[in-house]
Amino acid sequence: MTAAHPTRRPVVLAAAIGFLLLAAALVLGVWRPWAPLPVPDAAGASDREAASAESTATIALPDDPTVLVFGDSWTYGSAATTPTGGYAYRFGELEGWETVVDGVRGSGYLKPGIDGPAFGERIAALDPALDPDLVIVQGSINDRRQDLSRYAGAVNAAWDALAELYPDAAIVILGPAPHILPVEDTTAELDRRLSALAADRGWPYISPVQDEWITAADYLRLIDTSERGARHPSDAGHAHLAERLVAAIAEITAPVQVEAAENQPEPALPAAPDVYETPSPR
Repeated sequence: MTAAHPTRRPVVLAAAIGFLLLAAALVLGVWRPWAPLPVPDAAGASDREAASAESTATIALPDDPTVLVFGDSWTYGSAATTPTGGYAYRFGELEGWETVVDGVRGSGYLKPGIDGPAFGERIAALDPALDPDLVIVQGSINDRRQDLSRYAGAVNAAWDALAELYPDAAIVILGPAPHILPVEDTTAELDRRLSALAADRGWPYISPVQDEWITAADYLRLIDTSERGARHPSDAGHAHLAERLVAAIAEITAPVQVEAAENQPEPALPAAPDVYETPSPR
């Protein structure tokens, strides 16, 4: 009789245990149950969606649109040699478009102006027969010292009324431009809020603050800091704003779609088939 090897069973058992430990390590390495579950970045996703909506919002315009530029004292033409030298009038001249300018000094979404009420009441008084193809709503830094807890409500009410009054118009929001550098925190806050509200509607938003239309290098040339100017654009400033607005509108205007058939060459006539005459019998 042959006796069993005295060390074989412990060796086999140790090998089996080692294999199980290795398998468990591999499973845990892949599964990683101790790792926290990913948490959705709700705020970040919201910001990205708003930025994406803003960047992709476009408008379509006819060849010779009628435009309404609506805003505050900057739209009125304050500090220009004559108000008709303001950026809104210059914009219309540069584009060659029929442009109606409605600017009230000192006005905003919350703040009544010197020459008229706040934006909401002014929109209610607009002429429905105007029927513009494009409405540009500018401003306003005049709300920077108002109770901003009421801001979104006032903005949305004004925009709702405008969209109802001119349902076929493309509406573009032109945010406040800095009258002081560095940009005041309250002006930057208004810019952020307007940008987000416009993105919620899928409306294009143009930000002179974010796009740095006015910088420290050209501030004194573009802004009249005299007592008369009261930190409004100078003639050079209005000209500069008009040029920047022309460029900004061009960037968000979708190209006119031409019928594909108009650009297609006429189809060539099919080649005539070869014809063979059958010889007549003689």
